Amino acid sequence: MTHPSNPGRLIVLLAALVAFAPLSIDTYLPSLPAIASDLGADAAHVQLTISLFLAGLCLGMLVYGPLSDRYGRRPLLLGGMGLYLVATVGCMLSGSVEQLVAWRFFQALGGAAASVLGRAIVRDLFPLGEAAKVLSLMHLVTMLATLVAPLLGSVLMDLNGWRTVFFALFVFCALCLLASAWKIAETHAPDQRGDSLATVFLAYWQIARQPLALGYILCMGLAFGGMFAFITASPFVYMEYFGVSARGYAWLFGLNIVGIIVMTLVNARLVSRIGPLRMLAVGAGVAGIAAVGLLLAGLSGWGGLALIAAWVMVYVSVTGLLGANCVASLLALYPRQAGAAAGLAVACQFALGAVFSALVGALADGTPRPMCLTLAVAGFGCLLCYGLIARRSRLQSVSQTA
Repeated sequence: MTHPSNPGRLIVLLAALVAFAPLSIDTYLPSLPAIASDLGADAAHVQLTISLFLAGLCLGMLVYGPLSDRYGRRPLLLGGMGLYLVATVGCMLSGSVEQLVAWRFFQALGGAAASVLGRAIVRDLFPLGEAAKVLSLMHLVTMLATLVAPLLGSVLMDLNGWRTVFFALFVFCALCLLASAWKIAETHAPDQRGDSLATVFLAYWQIARQPLALGYILCMGLAFGGMFAFITASPFVYMEYFGVSARGYAWLFGLNIVGIIVMTLVNARLVSRIGPLRMLAVGAGVAGIAAVGLLLAGLSGWGGLALIAAWVMVYVSVTGLLGANCVASLLALYPRQAGAAAGLAVACQFALGAVFSALVGALADGTPRPMCLTLAVAGFGCLLCYGLIARRSRLQSVSQTA
């Protein structure tokens, strides 16, 4: 394991790679009505450009991880970003919604390389405690990018139409590709690689059947799923049910990002001293407390918007902490299969995000109850998964000392 000579700049670059997925989605959202009008498509067809992007992202994550365990990180990282560049040009030049849907799928396939391999490279370069700290800092940069992305997308669209958004994404990817080619050497040594493609893809089964690994994957995935349920339901709950203005909604949404940033900084400061497992206990405990609060607030209606928004902020604030420590701990279990482990974890994270988003939509009844109930389920799930993690970790420690 080689420690980088200039970790600060490398962390910023790796954070930019991990931010590919949220930037590609959030920067683009304000353009959806304009795209529908320009391409003569209805809302359902334009929304397919998001659904197919998520599908391509999950598929790409499942492929790049194990391939990088066999062939190394660098060629797949650079190749994936090259595909992203080509597909982004295709998006920019699309003349129909069908073309845009297809190019968005390939754009996601390319961008998945950056999202997965950025995390795998952290595992290659840093020990467990430091890896959790680095992933927290990367998540902080990603959250800042997520916060400004919709505003940036609106400005770009107003500047010269929706195609300008894809031009900006092209420039962003080109800069990341050049910086990666210059600054990121191969981090996965040949003597650490799998012997065959069958072996590296078999790693998915080996990881998924281990209770400790499954605990880490589900803990971070459920936290992310609850956040996606909030993103899906909150515009209706805050603006339509409680009558909050669009600007007021933006402020309430921003408070959650502030909460994530604060807890991520706390995690980055403490994790090296007390370890990822104890920080997971903190995050899962807070998620469980928020689940109780949301359940009571949603079912009773007491406290109104203020109480619901407060408990949502408590829940959402620990999602980054849970994700960073779960990923770092999971990758530490599989140093030779870090690509497969990262790919499986992040793909499951987005899959659970899609499931919880669909669930809160299916349960919609015109009140805040479905959102509160869905977040409560996710929070209790995180706490149960932490219980599994703590139990398996104790058993593992006992077996190692016996």
